[in-house]
Amino acid sequence: MPLNLEQKKALVAEVHEVANAAHSAIAAEYRGLSVDQMTSLRAKARNERVYVKVVKNTLAKLAIAGTDFECLTEALTGPLVLAFSQNDPGAAARVVKSFSKDNDKLVTKAVAIGGDLYPATDLERLASLPTLEQARGMLLGVFNAPLEQLVRTLAEPAAMLARTLAAQGEKQGAA
Repeated sequence: MPLNLEQKKALVAEVHEVANAAHSAIAAEYRGLSVDQMTSLRAKARNERVYVKVVKNTLAKLAIAGTDFECLTEALTGPLVLAFSQNDPGAAARVVKSFSKDNDKLVTKAVAIGGDLYPATDLERLASLPTLEQARGMLLGVFNAPLEQLVRTLAEPAAMLARTLAAQGEKQGAA
């Protein structure tokens, strides 16, 4: 069903607002996917807080104008679905990557991060970025490493003395 002018303006405003707040965007061609498959993609995206929208390319170009994702303009050809990561820069890439494993008709056309356009082959790299929780865990591990090393270093002389005494005890017990 075609949209009237007011609905088009509302759609452009909605996508523009999401694009302004997003960390990354993926443009993927969905030609050949069934309605059930698209519904499944939307459900997966919703669970990962990824905004997914099928928008006519002319409206999409208007919506991303003035945002960091204006670089996607030339990539917007053919039937595309736009996926915007709202919390985690790699979330949209992970959703598209995992969905395209099972559905080879979803083909990534472009990846955009921070105003830079990347080829579709960089989807894997973006998808491999750690989530916020994983990044926090890695940072915590980096902070804990020197403390753990200090504790091991301080405990080593006592442990070494205990091993030496145990070895001497065994030696005398055997004799």
